[in-house]
Amino acid sequence: MQKRTKIITASIVAGVLVLGATTAIAAPIVYRDLIVGEADSATTVTAAPSATAEAGTEASDLTGEWTVADGSFAGYRVDEVLNGTDVTVTGRTSDVTGGFTVDGLSLTAASLEVDVASIATDSGNRDEYFRSNALRVDQFPTATFVLTEPITVDTAPVVGGVQTVQATGELTLAGVTRTVTVDLDAVWNGGDGQVAGSIPITFADFGVEAPNLGFVSVEPDGFVEFSLVLARA
Repeated sequence: MQKRTKIITASIVAGVLVLGATTAIAAPIVYRDLIVGEADSATTVTAAPSATAEAGTEASDLTGEWTVADGSFAGYRVDEVLNGTDVTVTGRTSDVTGGFTVDGLSLTAASLEVDVASIATDSGNRDEYFRSNALRVDQFPTATFVLTEPITVDTAPVVGGVQTVQATGELTLAGVTRTVTVDLDAVWNGGDGQVAGSIPITFADFGVEAPNLGFVSVEPDGFVEFSLVLARA
């Protein structure tokens, strides 16, 4: 009887250990696939010529003032790590404002402002941590980008044609300003335009400590992403 009891006890202990090991392995996958879900796609431009524009038609003079219009968004993309499993998280807000100045084939000025406090992911707890502990939105409620070097293209944009250019400017996040260079995709759709890009950043460069919630941590590098619809001011 005693021997049988020891066998049963050993079996229970082994079962608990196996269950614990299975849970440790499965939990990150469940967190990634069921709780967090699939991250938003990377920002891209959409070639969607307006009803009155024919694809391939060269744009007329675009000189003048342009503004960020409805359909725009900005945010971030980061990788979380849970027991060795990478989980990509994206936060988005449509609360983006800004203006652009075009002179012929040159973008001579551009400025953007993003309401950081309104950036949201799939988790309210994560958002609260980012806002209060990481980005300190009570002190620094907005992030900004200001173009510091003009951008000139060799040929006029055509309807539905995507152009890739480099933009250099000052990114201000959490009260710290850094010079950054970003590749931009731009498309002219006849009535309006669209610009999209992704700026790689290291949180520490902006005085931001990458969030660590204990069971899950955030990688020290991430991306500031944006997709902007531009209309004449």
